[in-house]
Amino acid sequence: MNDKGGDNRSEVTDFILVGIRVRPEMHSLLFLLFLVIYGMVLLGNLSMIGLIVTDARLNTPMYFFLGNLSIIDLSYCTVIVPKAMVNILSQKKTISFAGCVTQLFLYALFMVTEAFVLAAMAYDRFIAICSPLLYSVRMSRSVCIQLVAGSYLCGWVSSILQISVTFSMSFCASRVIDHFYCDSNPIEKISCSNVFINKMVSLSLAVVIILPTIIIIVVSYMYIISTVLKIPSTEGRKKVFSTCSSHLGVVSLLYGTVSFVYLTPPNDPELRKVASVCYILFTPMLNPLIYSLRNKDVKDAVRKVLWKTKVLH
Repeated sequence: MNDKGGDNRSEVTDFILVGIRVRPEMHSLLFLLFLVIYGMVLLGNLSMIGLIVTDARLNTPMYFFLGNLSIIDLSYCTVIVPKAMVNILSQKKTISFAGCVTQLFLYALFMVTEAFVLAAMAYDRFIAICSPLLYSVRMSRSVCIQLVAGSYLCGWVSSILQISVTFSMSFCASRVIDHFYCDSNPIEKISCSNVFINKMVSLSLAVVIILPTIIIIVVSYMYIISTVLKIPSTEGRKKVFSTCSSHLGVVSLLYGTVSFVYLTPPNDPELRKVASVCYILFTPMLNPLIYSLRNKDVKDAVRKVLWKTKVLH
């Protein structure tokens, strides 16, 4: 489809976010669901950040990455959920053009950054288990900072590319986005421009981002499993592998929900919205729980805080 009405793009000052289609009497219940889960996301991730910052025993590379993971989860959830909650109860359901650009940029930034931080966490576990004597050198504070900074840089570059191609399109056909936030796929559907380049850029970014991170994670765990199997005692194997179980749970949750979002048939937008809720709300809510329930250091830090609180009262 050729570009037509290219001059109309400058006239678009806002978009309408359709949101999740439910009966009017269900709006309050949907708002309450978003509010409760968002509250749990705030509580869980802020608590995790607080524990890591205040407990000296958690001043290690693994928890440095985990703290950044909590910041990322909290950030991309906050970029989308408050606006979605306002629109649930609003009749207008609008978002400004600049607001839509900002929302897509930040969402893509944090989503890509999270993928690379999880890959860095896999590399951290690989060094800790397979080369423990070199761990303090290979995973020094400066190396950890560089890995996180590099993750954000990758997120920044991919986000710039994504919004550049998405918002260079003309929107002369419609300004109604069939989603509860600004995402590239539903935005492409309301454009009257040729979206071939957009599709190719999105596909290229997905390959460049997902493939290396998955390779790093898979290869790291292949070496980890090989090393763990060489440990003679069953108890020793369990103890070593328990340090990886939380990370594996978070990786499975992330890639499982993201796959659910982007492998959902495009002709079923409502199912895609439900899949997006799983990624945007449930993933950042469950990540702190996974690390709290399956990690001895975190559980000990929580007990320490609860004991101090009890003593003060």
